[in-house]
Amino acid sequence: MIEAVGLTKRFGAKTAVDDLSFQVRPGHVTGFLGPNGSGKSTTMRLVLGLDRPTSGRVTINGLPFRELPNAQRHVGALLDAKAMHGGRRARTHLLATAQLSGIPEKRVDEVLGVVGLQDVARQRTKGFSLGMGQRLGIATALLGDPQVLLFDEPVNGLDPEGILWVRNLMRQLAAEGRTVFVSSHLMSEMALTADHLIVIGRGRLLADMTTQDFITHNSAGFARVRTADTVPAGRDVLGSTLTKAGGRVLKEPDGALRVTGLELPRISDLAHRAGVRLWELSPHRASLEEAYMRMTQSSLEYTSTEDPRAELWEPDPLSLPEWEEDAVPALDVPRAGFFAPPPPGSDGRPFLMPASPGELTASAPGHAPELSPEPVHSPARTAAENAENAEDTR
Repeated sequence: MIEAVGLTKRFGAKTAVDDLSFQVRPGHVTGFLGPNGSGKSTTMRLVLGLDRPTSGRVTINGLPFRELPNAQRHVGALLDAKAMHGGRRARTHLLATAQLSGIPEKRVDEVLGVVGLQDVARQRTKGFSLGMGQRLGIATALLGDPQVLLFDEPVNGLDPEGILWVRNLMRQLAAEGRTVFVSSHLMSEMALTADHLIVIGRGRLLADMTTQDFITHNSAGFARVRTADTVPAGRDVLGSTLTKAGGRVLKEPDGALRVTGLELPRISDLAHRAGVRLWELSPHRASLEEAYMRMTQSSLEYTSTEDPRAELWEPDPLSLPEWEEDAVPALDVPRAGFFAPPPPGSDGRPFLMPASPGELTASAPGHAPELSPEPVHSPARTAAENAENAEDTR
């Protein structure tokens, strides 16, 4: 078991880990979540004795890592997939680690088979892909057959088959009674792998609970309702009915309704009384990603802004004159725009332009107004007009 009590780590004025207390129990896969810069990697380094805490303590099976006898036999860790000498062959890398810890040589070949690298055991690691490096790092962690395992982003760089293999491996290790502590940013994978979650933000503990409880406590429940398309007004009628009954109704982009404040049986009864047929009535099942984003949105250290690229854009090749707003009152018509060259079969009209003012009223909002049509001249007609003009001048 891993236990942290009041764990704090400062780097100058920066507090990376702030009074953090938690337990990672055996028999479970415990996910370690948090935004970038939240202190996850620092916490793992403190667990492994790679950094000394400013205050507090962290122990593994009751002892600090530095005091564990033959620590490689008790704890296995993967923190960096590229933390190996590139000039060494994969088997040599594992063999050197095994000899330092008194691990038999046959165990090297066993773990190479477990991670699927037996065919490249004699290749130098500098030629390994990120995914192959991850597999070798996992093999190093498994080398001493430890009871406590820490993995930092173990599926980074792996293909779908490799991700499935890691997921099954983690669950198998936990089923054997081992303590498995996994840090990852892949919420979908953590939802399938982790039984318990520890979530931190800005170095502080935000949550310590089962995965299902975390999703339940940090998700907004609602019902998704879709009316039959055969009655176009059905959605508006149902929306008004549900609102009067005390529900809060929002329209979704795909035409469905998002309803909160009313249970599903109540929504069904109200729709039946209003004579509205339903094609969908389902509870919203929140994902771990949604719950995580809701929990950590106030703890983000690095957030993006809009890309200020306006000064890099070239002027539009073609600008339209300003139009009178009351000319087309029903549409939100842009005052200026750009038209692509006319596509084949468009009779010379710019892309998305209506053929006549009558078509303008039927076009979707946001379409540009029609330009004044230019006269179309065919070669035969032009020749005839030139001859007629020459006759007139005589």
